[in-house]
Amino acid sequence: MTSVAGRVRSVGPLVSRIAAALFGGYALAALASVAVLALPMSKPQAVLTGEMASFVIYAAAVIWVFSVRSALRAWAGLLVVAAPLFLAAWSVW
Repeated sequence: MTSVAGRVRSVGPLVSRIAAALFGGYALAALASVAVLALPMSKPQAVLTGEMASFVIYAAAVIWVFSVRSALRAWAGLLVVAAPLFLAAWSVW
């Protein structure tokens, strides 16, 4: 039993980082692409800008998740960036 617990303890942070990269990065990119609509520009231009920026934001989120020291910091960093984006996106919805 201790070997299973040890394996879960050693693999758990990696699985958490992978989930943060996949789901947290996607959520961050989606929030950013919607939040761009709150900027003072025409709707078609905002949609194109948000779409193009989402690719860069998703890649940056994945790099961030795997470059910080712990999985907890990775999730915290994603949440800190997502909070103002959520507020901006909420004003558009």
